[in-house]
Amino acid sequence: MPNILIGQGGSGKGLLFFISVFYTYFDLTMKLNSDQINRYQKDGFVLVRGFCSEAETRRMYEVAIQDEAMQKNAMDLNDQSGKKTRLSLWFNPGNDVFGYLTRSEKMVRCVGQLLHSDAPVCHFHSKLMQKEPKVGGAWEWHQDYGYWYKNQFMYPDQLLSVMVALTPANKQNGCLQVIRGSHKIGRVNHGFAGEQVGADMVMVENALKTMELVYCEIDPGDALFFHPNLLHRSAANLSEDPRWSIISCFNSQSNIAYNETSTAWKKPVDRVPDEAILTWDAAPLSEADFLKKENDPALKNTGWEEEMNVKPKG
Repeated sequence: MPNILIGQGGSGKGLLFFISVFYTYFDLTMKLNSDQINRYQKDGFVLVRGFCSEAETRRMYEVAIQDEAMQKNAMDLNDQSGKKTRLSLWFNPGNDVFGYLTRSEKMVRCVGQLLHSDAPVCHFHSKLMQKEPKVGGAWEWHQDYGYWYKNQFMYPDQLLSVMVALTPANKQNGCLQVIRGSHKIGRVNHGFAGEQVGADMVMVENALKTMELVYCEIDPGDALFFHPNLLHRSAANLSEDPRWSIISCFNSQSNIAYNETSTAWKKPVDRVPDEAILTWDAAPLSEADFLKKENDPALKNTGWEEEMNVKPKG
């Protein structure tokens, strides 16, 4: 299995570490191998190169930039500096091209291998991340379960996210940064960071002193599977190039959410063959059930958020 340098890490003592992260090109049998599964369990993430073909990725990106409903339903969330991060989020996967990706055999099978459950795989939500050149804001340090804890999901190991890059992601345009192995810390307390939910920076700094920081520089069509307790962030896009990706979040049917009004999280995914992404007629995104910002329970103040220090030092 080859190595590729995709990141660098730092410690509180100013040391700089360059780390090597294993990756592999997607197995055409539509299954993750044992090494990939072990890496996900150990590191909290695994990168799968070439998960989507160039043609599949091109089709999805064209829809992302051209579909009026996607743009109309985009939400802006301010980071701590006031820059805006933009995303469109919907729940039930439909007969659009992103629904075909979410429902594809290769996606559902791989997700099922990583979820800590034998229950059917369900789709919680998908979101199109739109980080525009020069103006796209940062995502503060957080865990996805820092958001989803407010939805009152019981078992974080029965949730995960899959990010598929639609454009190149690199340090210059604000690629994802993760702290390797930080999912083993468990849920960290979260407060508000701008309009976002951010992790307690005391624990983030402790993690950075102890574990490796990885810059996930990936190509269009690559997929990053990551655990909901993995600490991650992304910097603002100060480059001339956009950074767009689709992130689909999955749940085991056995994992109950006690504070979630949508019902997608408990519906087994209705699978479609992989070729649907590229060859099937696709419905417009106007049929999707988009989330409105004011209806997101993760963005509602519960009273304990103010106690958290979510601002980095300096």
